[in-house]
Amino acid sequence: MQTPNILIVDDDKDILKLISMRLNAAGYATVTTNNGAEAMSAIMLQRPDLVISDLRMPAMDGMALLDAIQQSHPSLPVIMLTAHGSIPDAVNATQRGVFSFLTKPFDSQALLQQVASALRLNGTQTHTVSNEDDSWRADILTRSSIMESLLGQAKLVANTDASVFIQGESGSGKELLARAIHRYSPRSAKPFVAINCGAIPENLLESELFGHSKGAFTGAINNHVGLFQSAEGGTLFLDEIGDMPQALQVKVLRALQERVIRPVGSTTNIPIDLRLISATHRNLVNEMKEGRFREDLFYRINVVSLEIPSLANRREDVSLLANHFLHVFSDKYKKKLHSFAPDALEILITAPWPGNVRQLQNIVEQTVVLATTQVIPINLVQKALQEGANTVIPLDVARQQFEFNYLINILKTTQGNVTQAAKLAQRNRTEFYRLLERHHIQASTFKASKENESPD
Repeated sequence: MQTPNILIVDDDKDILKLISMRLNAAGYATVTTNNGAEAMSAIMLQRPDLVISDLRMPAMDGMALLDAIQQSHPSLPVIMLTAHGSIPDAVNATQRGVFSFLTKPFDSQALLQQVASALRLNGTQTHTVSNEDDSWRADILTRSSIMESLLGQAKLVANTDASVFIQGESGSGKELLARAIHRYSPRSAKPFVAINCGAIPENLLESELFGHSKGAFTGAINNHVGLFQSAEGGTLFLDEIGDMPQALQVKVLRALQERVIRPVGSTTNIPIDLRLISATHRNLVNEMKEGRFREDLFYRINVVSLEIPSLANRREDVSLLANHFLHVFSDKYKKKLHSFAPDALEILITAPWPGNVRQLQNIVEQTVVLATTQVIPINLVQKALQEGANTVIPLDVARQQFEFNYLINILKTTQGNVTQAAKLAQRNRTEFYRLLERHHIQASTFKASKENESPD
């Protein structure tokens, strides 16, 4: 059972205590912070279900906090409080995406009603969420705030019929996310049909998608039902749509616009009713500029865009996933393996992971197969990683990996002191903070203790 978690932000300690007590009494869990900067750190450590923030605060005010939240967690609802209520403030807050606006002193019942409404909008039950409610996302294991934000967005879009475009590196789990959206959608009882557009030869892909009639070409000895028809009433997932030939892009666009298809060799149109989810590891904006992907098709498939982070950008999930795969493959190969050795797990956590979750899965399977002890030692993990190290990775991926590891090491050295870390990196504090934000790294994680830390 999970209780909705609410983050409260206010520079008035009495207000923090009052709101927290009222929400706790109503059955909610709360976290309190005194300013916007602390609030963003709290959100990065654990994504809440709702934020309640004061509007007027020193340094980072409520509207600046709202902007920061919308950048990193666009589906996270925010309720704004102020003792300086005015129509311009309310209008400005509403236009910029705040869920609701309450003036201090506020009525407790009004606050609780707004909280319940915001949690319903966010797909969160007002009291508890059962394990069954999470069954739609059961295949996606995570403790990452970035992933939780993504899944929150996926849950919202699942209830609509909008086309979804998923972007992410190879092996990051795009099909798992597509299946999760389908399972939570009103079409869940109907088929989920997936195809990798880059894995099928161009001359066969059209037939696979649209089907063909008997005698349409040499070898077509029977009528063949394509995937558009097979997904009738359900969801069609076009993986690696960026690899689709241009001639076929035109036909897919026509099918989506007119909601009909025509099998190869047929003269009859067949109506279709399905939800389209597409995905690619390519940058389709660049592909359009180079003339390799149609702009009109891009806007047709990209009604709602979701981006899956790489495993390197959600390292808090590495140990969770590694231990999950360990148990899966231990059962598969009938071995009694308990865990990874601590130093072996540390190497997994800090590895670059150009192949993302799929690569981690392969590495764990290899170590399980070769393991002769109940605890997987560091040498097996090192061997598996070294064998995969010959794979050439893109320059931008290598640069990101280097930056991430460099920042982690320098923060370990300075025990989370950003001023010292910035000096060692020969960067000013502002630029260094931008680097940390880009890689979703919290300096406070590396501090030895709250009592001994020196001010940055």
